Amino acid sequence: MKKALICGISGQDGAYLAQLLLDKGYRVCGTSRDAQMSSFENLARLGIRERVELQSMSLTDFRSVLQVLAKVEPDEVYNLAGQSSVGLSFEQPVETLESITIGTLNVLEAIRFTGGKIKLYNAGSSECFGDTGDRSADESTPFRPRSPYAVAKAAAFWEVANYREAYGLFACSGILFNHESPLRPQRFVTQKIVSAAYRIAQGSEEKLYLGNTSIKRDWGWAPEYVEAMYLMMQQEKPEDYAIATGESNTLEDFVAAAFNCVGLNWQDRVITDTSLYRPTDIAVGRGHPAKAREILGWRAKSKMEDVVRMMIEAKQAEVQNAI
Repeated sequence: MKKALICGISGQDGAYLAQLLLDKGYRVCGTSRDAQMSSFENLARLGIRERVELQSMSLTDFRSVLQVLAKVEPDEVYNLAGQSSVGLSFEQPVETLESITIGTLNVLEAIRFTGGKIKLYNAGSSECFGDTGDRSADESTPFRPRSPYAVAKAAAFWEVANYREAYGLFACSGILFNHESPLRPQRFVTQKIVSAAYRIAQGSEEKLYLGNTSIKRDWGWAPEYVEAMYLMMQQEKPEDYAIATGESNTLEDFVAAAFNCVGLNWQDRVITDTSLYRPTDIAVGRGHPAKAREILGWRAKSKMEDVVRMMIEAKQAEVQNAI
């Protein structure tokens, strides 16, 4: 039985990845800063809370990382931890940089220190590319980060590449474009839109306040993207991959799709609020996932409108189950 250690198991990707690995017969261990106090709500929502072993670990504390690695002795480590909000990174740049860059470095160094044949997957981000205009970004596209989050993810990406080249570690990064699901926290704009559209359809008189709705993003379905992570770790050679649908839509398109799903006209309910604009933002994000298709055999099945529909359906089911 293979053992996997998921750092950041309480988040969207961590929960879906745990579910996938359990289904494949893995023994799954996950970490949180305080495993005794964390609710692990996402694991509970997926019905796998009791099937996962949980450990307390602080990624920014090297001794803590080393202790957990020695205790669990994993075959695979998935580093999905760290501050995950682009918007919040402008308010908390130090926490963002430390949790991502120092955290990734500690995992790499702990794996090197143990000397075991541990494979490492690192969560990269398409935010590292910055503005690419109308060009789709792939593994060879230069990084031009435009947020503290993106700067941190770019640094972590090169840490992984350096340890792979210098020390021969099996270490790879998935450069994932936007991927959504019902497990997204409310602070993410996609969940904010879906939740507001559903409440308004149920009779709420509220207005939905959004920032720049002209931005374009490449939106995919999170459960499919964690499968790409797993596939990267099954290869003989560690390599980095861009994971995306290859299509981009405006945030306005996303809003229109959400309101259309509940039978409403979004223009009657949405207000642009310039105070919600980020200090710097990316106009267009679009990935070119050809390498993932050719080597991993991975292809995104769900596009933006599918993602919106499934998030709306999940919101409806959640409310029905609560009644």
